[in-house]
Amino acid sequence: MSPRQKQTPMVSETEVFERFSSLKSKTSRDGWKHAGAQFPIRITRSWYNRIQSPDDPIAKQVFPQPSEFVASPTGLVNPVGEHDKMPVPFVVQKHSNRLLLLVSRKCHLHCRYCFRRTLDDLVEPTKEELDIAIDYILRSGVEEVILSGGDPLFLNDERLGAILERLKDIPTLRIHTRAPITYPSRIQPRLVLALKKHPNVWVIVHCNHPDEINEEVMVGLSLLKSSGVPLLNQSVLLRGVNDNAAILAELSRVLVRQGVFPYYLHHTDRVQGAEDFYVSAEDGLKIVHELETLVSGMALPKYIVDLPDGSGKIPVERWVFKQG
Repeated sequence: MSPRQKQTPMVSETEVFERFSSLKSKTSRDGWKHAGAQFPIRITRSWYNRIQSPDDPIAKQVFPQPSEFVASPTGLVNPVGEHDKMPVPFVVQKHSNRLLLLVSRKCHLHCRYCFRRTLDDLVEPTKEELDIAIDYILRSGVEEVILSGGDPLFLNDERLGAILERLKDIPTLRIHTRAPITYPSRIQPRLVLALKKHPNVWVIVHCNHPDEINEEVMVGLSLLKSSGVPLLNQSVLLRGVNDNAAILAELSRVLVRQGVFPYYLHHTDRVQGAEDFYVSAEDGLKIVHELETLVSGMALPKYIVDLPDGSGKIPVERWVFKQG
């Protein structure tokens, strides 16, 4: 590439195949084509630059995995029971006092374990649809609204700011986003200024492994922290990525040093096509019990499961007890 050529923020499959020789076979290429038809492969350049090998924890989260190529009887199309909990389009309400507003269906990067991978990300909510959803929220009397998607930070600052302004009287607003980790250049002073206007806003980032956090990410997190917005993290327990107490402990330490406090560790959702990431509840509990001996209470996330019946999140220990 000549010095005058500007790299795109997204990485092409051709670039991936050229860099990693183990992926050059026809079988691999056909597999990627099949997986991409089911759930488009989308990798930011920032994330790609952190990949060391096709089998490392960074690559596994975004490169198609073998379970995507076969149908499984254990996989669910609606793994957390959202489809029947939508009183109006783009609103998910499982509880009387809080709900989710799906402000976008797009993400900067596609995680292969995503529980919303069946959503059509080519169909964004229109302004009119969001107005209807927000009107419902303002009439509902809820105390907390979670901006989700897709990724809320896929929206530009003006559109995100307009949504926050309409919701400014809701006591608590949460923005759940993976962008500070997957596309850290999204975090700019203009965004910070937009967030500063709303003291009821919390930001929950999504980070699964300490190798996801490089200097670029730390700069973005520091900028967010400077806004005064409380920062939390949630992770997903993923086989072959972070199903190890020492790795999770290091993740918690790195995050806390950046002023980001561990909030949730999600038990693996039974997503159709993501079976390679499944961790059993028994193994997950063993990992978390060991994690409890490695970090302090403020660095220990709650280990929860989002139930497929749509009733919401509960501690994994309670879920296992109920099943037993």
